[in-house]
Amino acid sequence: MNMTNDTKTFRSGFAAILGAPNAGKSTLLNRMLGQKLSITSKKPQTTRNRILGVVHRPGSQMVFLDTPGVHRAKNPLNTRIVDAALSTLSEVDIILLVADAESPDEASERLLLKKLAKQKHPVLLALNKIDLVQRPALLSLIDRWSGVFAFSAIIPISAKHGEQVDRVMDAMEAVLPVGPPFFPPDSLTDLPTRFIAAEMIREKAFRLTGQEIPYAVAVTIDSFKEEKKGSLVRIHATIHVERDSQKGIVIGRQGAKLKQIGEAARQEIEKMLGTKVFLKLFVRVQKNWTRDTKALRKFGYG
Repeated sequence: MNMTNDTKTFRSGFAAILGAPNAGKSTLLNRMLGQKLSITSKKPQTTRNRILGVVHRPGSQMVFLDTPGVHRAKNPLNTRIVDAALSTLSEVDIILLVADAESPDEASERLLLKKLAKQKHPVLLALNKIDLVQRPALLSLIDRWSGVFAFSAIIPISAKHGEQVDRVMDAMEAVLPVGPPFFPPDSLTDLPTRFIAAEMIREKAFRLTGQEIPYAVAVTIDSFKEEKKGSLVRIHATIHVERDSQKGIVIGRQGAKLKQIGEAARQEIEKMLGTKVFLKLFVRVQKNWTRDTKALRKFGYG
């Protein structure tokens, strides 16, 4: 980004990415950033925390807040997850609603529209996964959405393939406030590296275990040390689960599953850091942590 751009025309602001679980919000953020920041999987509620990512364009800077999927929460963890998503509404300049065009979550979408009706920011709609939808069905869907809310724009996209994502950014840039950038030109996020490393480990545990495990997994970084003048980073991390049976699944036969999770996570973390990583994983049972207020705070959901 050219920092000498005319400040009278330069636009900058904060944008919340909202949507139902599994609508593709994190995939879209990673696509707009041009690199991976927010973890993804096919299982809903992969994102649990608010993730900040900065997109630099010649005439603008967009500060995106990728939020957890909004749904009707039934336990303490999910209540905190939904609260984290909705709390962004008061902190942003514009809102990008991401909806799944192929498998709509109508209950969550109704809840979202109800919340959006109470605020005055411009709202844009990205209809995602159009690569899975026939054109007549898509046109009907656009019609239906335009009848339920006064969106600034409705743009069909495929976050997975990058189709029309530039159009989304153009439309958002057009409604951003005029103002100077909030972050330096090389900034990607305000998140600490330790947090992103923990998220990458959690993603691999999500992707490489069965249906029972993901919702019971939290990851903490026990130590994060640079060695050999920065050419090696040594990380010790703990994967927390709720039951002994889950611990057995995460470790796997003769430790094979834990080794697979560790290897996949190490490769992702090395890409992010641009250096060699030694990653040691432990697995610990924290009984019913998703319902324990003290444990939720300890794992960053308080």
